Amino acid sequence: MTEDQQQVEEPKAPSTGQEATASNPNNKTKSANYEADSITVLGGLDAVRKRPGMYIGGTGVAGLHHLAWEVIDNAVDEAMAGHCKNINIKIYSDNSLSVQDDGRGIPVGIHPKFGIPALTVVLTKLHAGGKFDHDTYKVSGGLHGVGISVVNALSKKLYVEVARDGKKYAQEFNYGKPGEFRELGNTDKRGTFVRFWVDTTIMETDDFQYDILASRLREFAFLNKGLRLTLEDERAGKSVEFYYEGGIISFVEHINKAKNPFHAPIYFEKEKDSIHLEIAMQYNEGYQENIFCFANNINTIDGGTHLAGFKAALTKTFNRYLEQNKIEKDAKLSSDDVREGLTAVISVRLPDPQFEGQTKTKLGNSEVKGIVESLVNTGLSTFLEENPQVAKQIILKSVQASKAREAAKRARELTRRKSVLSGGSLPGKLADCSEKDPAKAELYIVEGDSAGGSAKQGRNRKFQAILPLRGKILNVEKARLDKIFQNNEISTLITAIGCGIGNEFDIAKSRYHKIIIMTDADVDGSHIATLLLTLFFRYMRPLVEAGYVYIAMPPLYQIRKGKKVRYVHSDAEKEKVIEELGGEGLNIQRYKGLGEMNPKQLWETTMDPENRYLKKITIEDAVKADHIFTVLMGDEVAPRREFIMKHAKEVVNLDI
Repeated sequence: MTEDQQQVEEPKAPSTGQEATASNPNNKTKSANYEADSITVLGGLDAVRKRPGMYIGGTGVAGLHHLAWEVIDNAVDEAMAGHCKNINIKIYSDNSLSVQDDGRGIPVGIHPKFGIPALTVVLTKLHAGGKFDHDTYKVSGGLHGVGISVVNALSKKLYVEVARDGKKYAQEFNYGKPGEFRELGNTDKRGTFVRFWVDTTIMETDDFQYDILASRLREFAFLNKGLRLTLEDERAGKSVEFYYEGGIISFVEHINKAKNPFHAPIYFEKEKDSIHLEIAMQYNEGYQENIFCFANNINTIDGGTHLAGFKAALTKTFNRYLEQNKIEKDAKLSSDDVREGLTAVISVRLPDPQFEGQTKTKLGNSEVKGIVESLVNTGLSTFLEENPQVAKQIILKSVQASKAREAAKRARELTRRKSVLSGGSLPGKLADCSEKDPAKAELYIVEGDSAGGSAKQGRNRKFQAILPLRGKILNVEKARLDKIFQNNEISTLITAIGCGIGNEFDIAKSRYHKIIIMTDADVDGSHIATLLLTLFFRYMRPLVEAGYVYIAMPPLYQIRKGKKVRYVHSDAEKEKVIEELGGEGLNIQRYKGLGEMNPKQLWETTMDPENRYLKKITIEDAVKADHIFTVLMGDEVAPRREFIMKHAKEVVNLDI
């Protein structure tokens, strides 16, 4: 028996598909009639191999994981339909990936139109699947029906096993071409097992990232209470299981665990016109908002009608409560005010979601807005009336946010007036470049005037601008916007970049498409870099999401032997170079700061595009990133101490 066959031999105990489950709000009307004639075909596969970007967005890391999502989404859709309770994902040592579920199993009967097994149709025909009627799946995340056939098209090998109706079946595909369809014998199990080996002649990589997969699986578990997902990485010998009986309530608690929430999560649920809605929300003592929106398990990062309805109801309900209870005379709260310190998860499931754009990141169904608004108006009003102490705490926090917003507005206008009166809109500390095309321009944010002076002398003036900062900027994790605008260094930075901050932010106005943080390679330098990253993440996040933010990596050592000079960036690299150069008569200089380098050295090692090392800052897991910033930069000492103790061994370079 092959390893592949063994995978389906021992799946978790299957669901009967008849019981009501918490992860299936629509199971009162679900159909278990999932047979060969349920598979609707809308076309063939060569186009996928010729133009993969049209189907998965690209052939890099994001495209690779898109292939995983397509297979995993199918299993999760079985869970949403109430037929699956366990999904197991495994990354093998050869970088292949498998997904196993205990759902109904892909149909295997002969397809009435094509005269071949339905399993073969699903794997070889585009737009073939059970997602195009509303009987097989009431709601679905995999809406286009191209998923698993695209995975097959872009794999050098794909193996699938199906257990259903007391029998087990298997089929192997090579470069999208079907092999023999086989019956393997009897079984009392059910479900689908898919393992695929990515075709690296098309895809740039087959290196599946454990953390990327884990963060998405965690989301699936939160959004489908009672669903158990496991991830195993054979390469690293690690595994994790996600299971949350509390669903999105657990999700909110997870996000808020280091943020000092001051009440238990508020939870609403409603179903109307086949649209099922869940909302969980909780306020904390911080100043940041975290609202996550999902439609059929898809993270709609650009919001949409469900978010619009939520925001409208929130503002209206709090203003009405404020007025009726006369908490603060003449106060009027804006949408921003009532969202300060709010963590919320909005999950909607609907039969015909309309997504704006190919990336499915914004929900467009107009009917959803009214349903969300009505539910939040009713549910939140009831909660506030029943919990007057919590209500007053939230209202007073929102009123303070309103006052801070007005102060920030005045500070912003004052900054603009100063710029006009000084005869120019750019700060005097900025040594700008002559390049006017932002795509070609770089801004170096440099620690201290000394290093700033070297950078100004060593740079290429055509495309490199230098902005020296004095000392450590304000920790924005602990401050409202009014305090941020009062900080000279931050105001200077905002003016230099040119795209504003917070709700006024407009990435199209960014004067540079490379913003490079250049600090000393010591503890203070790392702290300054972290403070700057906190500012970018909290108030200028689109810069990070667009890939504009970098950290410069100056060398730690200069190693000289005669006329030979080598610069190295780590102790391991230092030992390697020492060995290469013979180890005798070497002069080794440890750089404690950028100021120790003359302009020529700084250019050669850290600023010359031909030789420099830059780290691009990306956000792969927004929830995890938010948590880390809260722990490292927030008020609570205990979580920070725990984090440092847990990760101390991972520090490569530490000066004491």
